[in-house]
This record gives sequence, C-alpha cells and structure tokens, in this order.
Amino acid sequence: MLVRLLYASRSIDETMCSEVQKIMQQAREHNPTHGITGILCHSDQVFMQVIEGSRTAINQLYGQILLDPRHTDVTLLHYEEITERRYAGWTMGQANLSKINPSILLKYSALPELNPHQMSGKVCMALIEELMATAAIVGRV
Repeated sequence: MLVRLLYASRSIDETMCSEVQKIMQQAREHNPTHGITGILCHSDQVFMQVIEGSRTAINQLYGQILLDPRHTDVTLLHYEEITERRYAGWTMGQANLSKINPSILLKYSALPELNPHQMSGKVCMALIEELMATAAIVGRV
C-alpha cells in the first residue's frame, strides 16, 4: 500500500541553506533503496515536505524526521493512502521558496511568505502542485 505524507516544521537555525544541501544528499542516498519519493520546499525558516512510498517506509522515515534536531514544531498536515505516486520522478525534489515569485505564495496564503503552519494541508498540496507546474522544483533524479 502506498501513502503520501505532508508535514511542516521550523528551522532551529536561520541560515539553513547549507544544511538543506546535507538533507538533500541524505535523502538521495536513503530514499531510492526504501522506495521513497517526494519534494522538500523550504525557506531559511520553514520546511514543508511531502514524501510518498510504502506505509511502513513512510511511517519509519516520519519517526526519524520527528527526532531530527535541525528543526522543531513538526506538524503533520496531510496523510493519505494513494493509488499512484505523484512525485515518482524525484528521489527528493527541492524548491527554495525564498527564490520564487512572491505572487505564487500570495495566491495560497494571507502573506507572500511560506507559513504552512497557518495553512491547511489541502492548500499546501495545491501550492506544491503549482510549484511543479511552474518548474520551481529542481532535482529530478
């Protein structure tokens, strides 16, 4: 059975750009052997990640994510059983939201900044879909 999980969290360090590259490298090494695909969206303060794969693999990974000391306020925004993957082309795609047009964020939130803790999971998923459609997500592997 395949599942999709979306969560948000806050960085403990406001200069996370270098740390994001480490996270991406870890994901690209870990995810293929565990059948996990997904996308990491981030600013310097906030993470929003969607991961998909088997229920066991996703639940185990989310347990590790909850314990990761690089972030806090981990909030589950969406969890669902799925019939097919939406992000099969990415072991882990990436979108730096501080580099996209603020009008895209404003379309989905009250202010032109990423604050998934104040957004519904459905709205966050719509934002990620728009990022895919506008080619704002990089890292197809």
